[in-house]
Amino acid sequence: MKKKFTRRDFLKVASIGTASALAMACGLVTPTGEEEEAVVTNKTSTKTEVLVLGAGISGLAAARTLMGDDWDVIVLEARDRVGGRIWTDTTLGVPLDMGASWIHGESGNPITELAKQFGVKTTPTDDENAIVFKADGSEMSDVEWAKLETLFEEVYAEVEAMQEDTDDDMPLQTAFDTALAEFDLSADQLRQLNYYAYLATALEYGADPKDLSLWEWDQDEEFGGNEVIFPGGYNQITNGLAQGLDIRLGIEVKAIRYGNDGVEVETSAGVFMAEKAVVTFPLGVLKQGVIKFEPPLPSSKRDAISRLGMGLLSKVYLKFPEAFWDEDVETISYIGDRLGEWCDWLSFAPFTGEPILMAFHGGDKGVALEKLSDAEISAEAMKALRAMFGDDIPEPVGMLVSRWSRDPYSFGAYSYIPPFASGEDHEALFEPVDGVLYFAGEATSRQYPSTVHGAYLSGVAAAEEII
Repeated sequence: MKKKFTRRDFLKVASIGTASALAMACGLVTPTGEEEEAVVTNKTSTKTEVLVLGAGISGLAAARTLMGDDWDVIVLEARDRVGGRIWTDTTLGVPLDMGASWIHGESGNPITELAKQFGVKTTPTDDENAIVFKADGSEMSDVEWAKLETLFEEVYAEVEAMQEDTDDDMPLQTAFDTALAEFDLSADQLRQLNYYAYLATALEYGADPKDLSLWEWDQDEEFGGNEVIFPGGYNQITNGLAQGLDIRLGIEVKAIRYGNDGVEVETSAGVFMAEKAVVTFPLGVLKQGVIKFEPPLPSSKRDAISRLGMGLLSKVYLKFPEAFWDEDVETISYIGDRLGEWCDWLSFAPFTGEPILMAFHGGDKGVALEKLSDAEISAEAMKALRAMFGDDIPEPVGMLVSRWSRDPYSFGAYSYIPPFASGEDHEALFEPVDGVLYFAGEATSRQYPSTVHGAYLSGVAAAEEII
């Protein structure tokens, strides 16, 4: 089987440790030994010491940390569930994660520790356990794959050099185009290289190369070790963190007024007051400007919100009456004629025994797909699958589509760095305001943006700032 070559194979991995140690030192959770549903309260008080706005993993981490230091905390959440962009759907008869799926690098990762403490099962995924189909439906051989891998490394080496040598930032796509001009490539080679670039950008960062900064697109750091998923669903982590917290669901924040006297939060359920607040709204929501801050946020924070981008990684799950593919294979790739369409699939047969395939679409392709109806999405998916596996394969018996770009409480999946933005914008987004407003979420993490562990650690860090 071929290995799916991702950016983790050709970018330098930074050494990690201190952030994870901080989270573990806080003693935020205790073992449960079994999966539990989130416990939310129905208290009526509207005054507290700290309001945490949002019950995603960063908000839950902040609230748990504060509660552990004896602060009085209320968590307000617009959705009817906790978890935010961690969302496990069971309507197809098995837990399927519509948002976050993986612990990206389990070694030293705080989410790994949470999984152990909550007794949550994880299973490693193997990028080498893969099959790749070419546009004509034939399987790519090991020799062909090795040649493509080598060619991409050569092209990317030129892009890396441009990161160091250029005087001005530019779109990553511009650098790729410049590098590709140095190579005499056939149309088929170019298609395959563009497929590689799509895997490393849109399916990692949620944005196409044209929308990513050459200088800063890969400034983030990573944990080492296996990539692992949760066969029973990622919500086991957020449900565990939610235990015992005062969480008010179905409450939308309309405006946040802050000053020397504290914070007043206008919501769909009335006004809440606190000494301080932790704001964990996704970057996409902040960019929409649907929540009013009085007074307006400092220009440094508003500029950071404007410069950073909100990307998209869209998921389509298809459940079939039976598996028509090799049930031992984890990843199925398709280098079709239309770049980025139905090119990356994960089979759940090796993990749950269910005949379920999940397809990823990132960046512009994901946005376009999420505008289609379920029937249109299913039809397009089956065209691609029949190109790979033949016309006799069965129709799906169930389907799920994530549609994060159209979600009013996220407006996207996670943040990315466009041209002329930088990691400093993540830092600016984290900075507290007047010792009253604090911020958390994956977009506030310079080290680990776009990740669950980044969001979690940012919540811990915001709480530590208050403490």
